[in-house]
Amino acid sequence: MSSVTIRPAKVGGQVAVPASKSQTIRALIIASFAEGTSIINHPLDSGDTRSCLDACRALGADITLEPERWSVRGIDLDKKVSRDPLVIDAGNSGTTLYLGLGAAASLGRPVIFTGDEQIRSRPLASLASSLQDLGAAIEIPPKELSLPPALLEGSAPRMITGPLTGGHTSISCPTSQYLSGLLLACPMAKGESVIEVPLLHERPYVEMTLSWLDDQGITYSREGWTRFTLKGGERFHRFESRIAGDFSSASFFFCAAAVTGSTLEVTCLDKEDPQGDREILTCLEQMGCRIRWHGSDRLTITGPAGGRLTPAKLDLNAIPDTLPVLAVTACFAEGTTVLEHVPQARIKETDRIAVMNRELTSLGARVEELEEGLVIHGTGFLEGGAARGHGDHRVIMALAVAGLASRRGVSIDDTSAADITVPGFFSLLDSIILP
Repeated sequence: MSSVTIRPAKVGGQVAVPASKSQTIRALIIASFAEGTSIINHPLDSGDTRSCLDACRALGADITLEPERWSVRGIDLDKKVSRDPLVIDAGNSGTTLYLGLGAAASLGRPVIFTGDEQIRSRPLASLASSLQDLGAAIEIPPKELSLPPALLEGSAPRMITGPLTGGHTSISCPTSQYLSGLLLACPMAKGESVIEVPLLHERPYVEMTLSWLDDQGITYSREGWTRFTLKGGERFHRFESRIAGDFSSASFFFCAAAVTGSTLEVTCLDKEDPQGDREILTCLEQMGCRIRWHGSDRLTITGPAGGRLTPAKLDLNAIPDTLPVLAVTACFAEGTTVLEHVPQARIKETDRIAVMNRELTSLGARVEELEEGLVIHGTGFLEGGAARGHGDHRVIMALAVAGLASRRGVSIDDTSAADITVPGFFSLLDSIILP
C-alpha cells in the first residue's frame, strides 16, 4: 500500500495524457483474432491493458513489445486445439472479461475466465446467457482446478466452450461492454447473429466498437441502437493503428484546472476520436470553464477565477467513468449540481455512487445519494482530510483532484490502483503543480 497527501496548489504548463485504455484493448483483441501480423502504435501500457495482453497471449497470439509499438501475430484459428481447459486471469480488467469472453469461443476449446476480487463480483449472467443463445456452452469450471469462487451469483469464474453458431438473442446492457463483447465475437460465428438490445447505457463505447468493425470491413446492419445483425463466417484482418490519448484519463487533468482556476494545456488527444468521455469538456464548459482547441490533438482548458464553478444538471449515462471526478468538481460550484442517469456506476470496480457519497461527505461536502446518481450541494470549497481509495483507480484519482483545491489537502490511504489506467498518474500530476 502507498498513501499520499495532495495539498492545495495551482496547476499549469502542459501534460501529455496516456493512450486510451478502451481503444488499446479493442486493438489487442481484434489483432489477436486477425489473420497476419498487426501493429499497434502508441498503446497504453497499464495494469488493465497488460491483463488483456496476457489473456491474448494465453489464447495463442504472438505479441512482441517494443517502446510505443506492439506487434501482434494473430491466432491460427484453423489449428487443432487441446480440449483441456485454458485459464485466463483478467486481473482487474472488466473490459478484458466482457470483450474477451465471447471472442474466446472462436477457439473451440474450453476457456475459463477469472480475475481478482472485484472482477469476481461483477455481473456476468446476461452476457453468458446471450452467448449460450448464440451457440456457446457456459459452465462453472471444474472444482479440481481450485479457482477462487465467484463472489456474486452469475459472476466469474465461468468456462466458455465454442464455437458460436449464430442465432438470435436479446440482452439488456446496463454496461455497454456486454454489447461490445457480442459485436466482437459474432463476426467469427459460423452463421448470422441477431442481437436485440432493449436497454443500452454508455452508447459512445459501442460507437467505438462499431468504428473498429467498420475499419475491418465487417458485414453488419443495425436498426438504431435496438437491433444488430452480423453476417458471421468472417475474419478480422491485420492492421496498423495509432492509439490516441484517453479522454477518460485526461478528465482528471481537465478537472484539476477547473477546480483550481488554472490554465492547463493537454496534449496527445484526438478531437475526432469516438471516445464518449470527450463529453466531459461540454460539462465543464457548462460549469464555467473555457476550452480552446489548438489543431486536432491538443487543447487549453482554463477554470473560472478562484475555481468557483457554476452548478449544473448533468446526464452522465454515456460517460459513467466521469462520475467520481465530476462529483469532486461539483463540490467547488456554488449551488446544487445533479449527476444523473448513471446507474451503471454502481457496478464498476466499486459502487462509485455510494463510495463518492461516503468519501466526499467525510471531506466536508454536502451530498445526497440517488438510486442513479448524486446531488452535490456545492459551497465553493471543500474542507479536506483523510479519504479511502477503495482500490478503485478512478476514485483515487478523483480524490487527488479534490486535494488540489481543498482547504487542508486530502490524504489518500492507498494509491497503487491508479496505475491500472494511468501509469505514473501521481508523477504526471506532480509535473503540473506550480510551486
